[in-house]
Amino acid sequence: MEFVKEESEENTREPETWRIKHEETETRRIKHEEPETQIIKHEEQGEYIEENVEKELEVEERNHIKTGENPSTCSQRNKLSRKNGLDVHMKLHTCDQCGKNYTRKDRLRAHMRVHTGEKPFNCDQCGKSFTRKELLTAHMRVHTGEKPFNCDQCGKSFSLKGLLTAHMRVHTGEKPFTCDQCGKSFSQLSHLYAHTNVHTREKLYACDQCDKMFLRASHLKQHLRVHTKEKPHSCHLCGKSFSRLQHLKGHQKIHTGVREYMCFQCEKTFTTATNLKLHESIHTGEKPYKCSHCDQGFTYSSNLITHERIHTGEKPYKCSYCEQRFSQSGALKTHERIHTGEKPYKCSHCDKRFRDSSSLITHERIHTGEKPYKCSHCDKRFRDSSSLITHERIHTGEKPYKCSHCDKRFRDSSSLKTHERIHTGEKPYHCTECGKCFSNTSSLHKHTKNNHSK
Repeated sequence: MEFVKEESEENTREPETWRIKHEETETRRIKHEEPETQIIKHEEQGEYIEENVEKELEVEERNHIKTGENPSTCSQRNKLSRKNGLDVHMKLHTCDQCGKNYTRKDRLRAHMRVHTGEKPFNCDQCGKSFTRKELLTAHMRVHTGEKPFNCDQCGKSFSLKGLLTAHMRVHTGEKPFTCDQCGKSFSQLSHLYAHTNVHTREKLYACDQCDKMFLRASHLKQHLRVHTKEKPHSCHLCGKSFSRLQHLKGHQKIHTGVREYMCFQCEKTFTTATNLKLHESIHTGEKPYKCSHCDQGFTYSSNLITHERIHTGEKPYKCSYCEQRFSQSGALKTHERIHTGEKPYKCSHCDKRFRDSSSLITHERIHTGEKPYKCSHCDKRFRDSSSLITHERIHTGEKPYKCSHCDKRFRDSSSLKTHERIHTGEKPYHCTECGKCFSNTSSLHKHTKNNHSK
């Protein structure tokens, strides 16, 4: 199998040769929409197709207006027999609304629809309308699945020429999009947009549920599924559902065993480009995103945002069943399973199930006997890192958890909680046989064994 390091088709953008400029932003709030019944949504592809075709036509216009050429020849057309014919052909048509120039009158007419809002070209599959026939033609490929643009390096196919152009940078290593703040370069315009926000902290779209902000409306729509619990994309092999199509595609590789992304440093392979990028930071050591409160650096801006909530105390994710809040959406999802009783992760050795994957991984080490965490002071090994950290405090004498009622200190938080119940009188564990309450589980188990065991 030939491994190709590449970006996903969904995230590519048509290239531009200029540097991005920071413009004034206006915050727009997008309310919840009724979930659609379609498995695949087309709005995102439609917006993206429109953007790419528009840019392709603009590039064609720019290339068509040449200077310093033979006065009776146009590089985009056949030679003209008369000089005045070329003069007519190269005449510029200017929009009286925005001053934009076009060499063809029909292009100007099509452009004017941007100002008038007219969209005469309608899709007979989904009803979406477009200002140009070219946009409709490109949009129809969403329904037909047609991908006429092929990479001559790896054979991958694309529905738009702009997607192929962006993909080719995987092979060439070209990074034409440069940040005017720090000089960092990117292969995709969308990556530059995301990076620029690190400098400006500007985000355009706000969630009306948790006030989280996003650069694009499509990202907000994806985020809203955290609140609505909508998961429109289902795996046809196991039935598992996902909120995003790219997550479904990544999941399906578990069934197929495809690992198409390879690290060129160590030849390790991955199922997704995201996992490859995370891995590659091990080799580069690059951490361009610095915390404004401490000196810690991060590989990705999303990790920085999550980290800074430790300093700010921000917890934007609220449980829909209780008042508890969380700094990360993943922690919220895991917590809500306490209320729903959902345990999607099943042990491959027994019938035990778990709310989160990390608990499953730790549990399965009981069956495999694996203990990957070794104490640096003795030869003792542990199944999970938290047990190792707690154990090593025996050697170091560290007791970071202090009682808020007295001066007693503890090596782990659970011991502190159990101790503080002496002060508060809390007894959360009750016997199901007689109703007697206890401050810790060991006392409850001892009571049950001595008084109610048959």
